[in-house]
Amino acid sequence: MKKVNLLILQAFIKPFLVTFFIVMFVLLMLFLFKYIDDLIGKGFQWYVILELLSYQCAVQLSMALPLSMLLSSIMTFGNLGESYELVAIKAAGVSLRKAMTPLFIVVGLFSAGSFLFSDYILPVVNLKMGSLLYDVRKKKADFFIKPGVFNNTIPGYSIRAKGKSEDGTTLHDLMIYEHPSGGTATNVTFAKEGYIQNSADNNYMVLELKDGVRYEDSRSENAKRYDPRQQFTRFRFKETTTKFDMGSFAMNRTDQELFRSHHQMLNLKQLRMYSDSNRIQIDSLERINSTEAKRYVNYYSDYFRNGNPGQTKAKVGLPDLEKNGQMRMAINNGLSQARQIKDMAVNREAEFSPYAEKDIRYDIEWHRKFTLAVSCLLLFGIGAPLGAIIRKGGLGLPVVMAIIFFLIYHVIATVSEKAAKDASLTPMWGMWMAIIVLTPLAIFLTYKSTSDSALFDADQYKIKAQAIWNKIIGFFNKKKEIKENKSSPA
Repeated sequence: MKKVNLLILQAFIKPFLVTFFIVMFVLLMLFLFKYIDDLIGKGFQWYVILELLSYQCAVQLSMALPLSMLLSSIMTFGNLGESYELVAIKAAGVSLRKAMTPLFIVVGLFSAGSFLFSDYILPVVNLKMGSLLYDVRKKKADFFIKPGVFNNTIPGYSIRAKGKSEDGTTLHDLMIYEHPSGGTATNVTFAKEGYIQNSADNNYMVLELKDGVRYEDSRSENAKRYDPRQQFTRFRFKETTTKFDMGSFAMNRTDQELFRSHHQMLNLKQLRMYSDSNRIQIDSLERINSTEAKRYVNYYSDYFRNGNPGQTKAKVGLPDLEKNGQMRMAINNGLSQARQIKDMAVNREAEFSPYAEKDIRYDIEWHRKFTLAVSCLLLFGIGAPLGAIIRKGGLGLPVVMAIIFFLIYHVIATVSEKAAKDASLTPMWGMWMAIIVLTPLAIFLTYKSTSDSALFDADQYKIKAQAIWNKIIGFFNKKKEIKENKSSPA
């Protein structure tokens, strides 16, 4: 048994590592394609991109680990079945279930590790990843001049150049509009050439202008308002230098404490604490709604029954109200109170909805901590017997089968989670729906693999189909013979 266990473990570890890194690489490429516009052209240092990708690797572990577990288990037992090693193991008196025992232990350790990872490490990674990605997306693109197009990225300036050199440091036929505080342009500068360079600390962009003219509006605000005369100042220059503050282009790191209360940044203990505090708010809003509604309804009912909300002891019926001319007044007051109740409910709903949505998100995230670990066990329970049944190794049929089953799992999990977020399903059913649906399939495949069933043998299905077809033809032929015997003369 030790040699058998060692054989199966060695056959499993290598495909698992290969498939894990392949899946992680594919997921990272999808992440880069999604945020490529937010990363290119902003002058990030290499370590910022590397930090972002390292955080994303940890975040994508929840998808990469189950998929690689499914694919590697299919490949492992497919290779063992194709090389008849499973047949030799069974011939030695070792059942397939017993041969899978060491792998179940290894997968169980992976599942326990994934649970601890999702509870202790993943919230911290989500916090750092979320804050860094927010700063990356918020950062402006580097200053870049396109010939003939105004550039407005520097606050208070609009810059246009008709042409530029190949290295981008020399600009030709420059036009610079200066419009402080978002108003109209008050100062305009024209120059035949301009040379761009950064300051030593990269906080300023220095633009050396040559052979130009500058027009300045020297009027005060009052003069601009009351004096209709054109008062401008014109300066001609051979060479001048202009500095532009590039502080708005720097990436400023946001305080991570601003993101700490998000549901994805919390572990189980914090989720329980935030969820309890949120439900206290929900209960208080529900009590306020109930109390106010009862007060209005009691007011209306007293008025309708007694003619006066304060006189509950008087017995005044509908005929008395009609005789006294107070029937219409009572109905109008009742309608007015009903409108007030409706308006109050609408206002309270706007206040109640964020707390209800938070409660759902907290519950979803609480269940997510466990579904990652269970999904690893489930997909291994599907992949291992499936590989033993199809008996094909390599990256052909096993990859196809793995993608099909993982897509089924992922689609069910995504749709049910969305339904839980929309309150169409409870968070528990929404997060566990895929596992509940696919667990019978794992049990069925395990039973078929242990009973040496050729589930995907096309020849077997052809034989069965031919036998069924022969029975059908034989039934109709027999029926035809009986009919002919009845119609023939005695």
